[in-house]
Amino acid sequence: MNEDMNNNVCGEGKVPDMQGKCVMPEVTFSTFVMSLNTSVLFHLGELPDPETGQKVVNLDLARHAIDTLVVLDQKTKGNLTGEESELMRNIIYDVKMRFVRAVKK
Repeated sequence: MNEDMNNNVCGEGKVPDMQGKCVMPEVTFSTFVMSLNTSVLFHLGELPDPETGQKVVNLDLARHAIDTLVVLDQKTKGNLTGEESELMRNIIYDVKMRFVRAVKK
């Protein structure tokens, strides 16, 4: 196996391909939804800023990312696999609950 693949030296957001070249992961519906989920978690202060290590809460941006997930869910109804639909349903429920908890703090 390539040295890069063993040591994961690609850095944040990149993965090694079969030749060991650092590339962005494949964009799929699920990875896109997961990136929006990460955005919500970041804006809720649950994930630190990779540059500063600080956790910052911005409820307006968290709400915007949640709304984006909801619109995406509505616009893709009937066009998703069962697995994709379940992912959307679970993520939307989870981030809405986290948002409510954050607002109550």
